[in-house]
Amino acid sequence: MSAGQRPGHFPQPAHVAIIMDGNGRWAQMRGLPRQEGHRRGLEALRATVRNAGDLGVRILTLYSFSTENWRRPATEVSFLLGLLKRFVEKDLGELHAAGVRVRIIGGRDDLSPDLRRLVEHAETLTRDNTAMTLVVAFNYGARDEIVRATRRLAADAAAGRIDPAAIDEAMLGSHLDTADLPDPELVIRTSGETRISNFLLWQAAYAEFVFLPVLWPDFDRAAFEEALAEYGRRERRFGGVSEGVDRSVGAA
Repeated sequence: MSAGQRPGHFPQPAHVAIIMDGNGRWAQMRGLPRQEGHRRGLEALRATVRNAGDLGVRILTLYSFSTENWRRPATEVSFLLGLLKRFVEKDLGELHAAGVRVRIIGGRDDLSPDLRRLVEHAETLTRDNTAMTLVVAFNYGARDEIVRATRRLAADAAAGRIDPAAIDEAMLGSHLDTADLPDPELVIRTSGETRISNFLLWQAAYAEFVFLPVLWPDFDRAAFEEALAEYGRRERRFGGVSEGVDRSVGAA
């Protein structure tokens, strides 16, 4: 919990993160190839970005490609990489014109030079935009992110630039991919699965989770509003207690 946060209801999250799941099952249920599910998922992504802005979400983080996704068949991996390229090439101008800042989190060493250049161009072009921030988690895994941050801290300690005893949560957080972003208040996962799949393990420590049965290509404004409404019904205590609760009980 950051400074100034207090237990209570929070009707509108500023930062929403989404695990976009269910493209393959959506296609399979319709007798279509998995690629068609991914294409329709990209359409849902575009609509979700627009809806997020309309609904007052200031930061939207989308889990688009995990470090584990490299294990998928090479043809599917190649298709997914191509979708990212097409999304950036086709949509970047529109996002920039709408004042959206684009941030890409995840490891970049495994990306091809042309894809790295595209990612860097998207971030550089939009870095001063303030209407909304779109964070795309690509080649991202939370454990990998924490390992990379730890290695940087270890290197600084070995070089004498920092005292290991001074390492705390804030210092580790400042070495994560999301160092310039607030933590998400709400994490949504589609498809009915109820796990977080190595996504924002550090940042989502106090997030509210909403698991929806809808498959990602069918995630529309109504589903988004349903998740936001569920968030609004939650009470966030951050380890504290609600008013009226016996404080001797030690509720979490």
